[in-house]
Amino acid sequence: MAIDTKAIKEHVRGILAALGDDPEREGLRETPDRVARMYEEVFEGMNYSNHEIAQMFSKTFSEEMDFQENSRDMVLVRDIDIFSYCEHHLALMYDMKVTVAYLPKGRVIGLSKIARVADMVGKRLQLQERIGADIAEILQEILGSEDVAVVIQGIHSCMSARGIKKASATTKTYTLRGAFQENQFLQMRLEKG
Repeated sequence: MAIDTKAIKEHVRGILAALGDDPEREGLRETPDRVARMYEEVFEGMNYSNHEIAQMFSKTFSEEMDFQENSRDMVLVRDIDIFSYCEHHLALMYDMKVTVAYLPKGRVIGLSKIARVADMVGKRLQLQERIGADIAEILQEILGSEDVAVVIQGIHSCMSARGIKKASATTKTYTLRGAFQENQFLQMRLEKG
């Protein structure tokens, strides 16, 4: 699915007019085009399914270290900065920090690939809970490991800038799969990093 920038331009012009402004005035004349280009960039992830994202970033490495099947070895990447847009209000979700952990099962992924997966998943109309679930699903496919955890903390402008207007409220979500669901030791390591 390609993003229809022509339709976006037309609709943005209509929104500007509906707001009571003149889309032809100097400051707004190029706004529909700028918004269409921005949407093409910030919603890039909408062009791909989770499976397609997994295929994009599927390069892994055979275990070079001696990861034991029942060991407590864990890979953890903390504070991956992402942003997204809330599907309910098209409002920005920002200052989002993603932590991803997994238990290797004979394969490891390059650390930058984890950040790339998180970025691409954020580039969709989303819910924070779904971002965590999508990242976990993609990494499970890439790694062949059920043992994946994703923790996300962020601020939602639909709550901070409008409505209740609680600017300091943060939302934290946990997506725990495989061993992370039941193992309190792993959960504690995930929190403490």
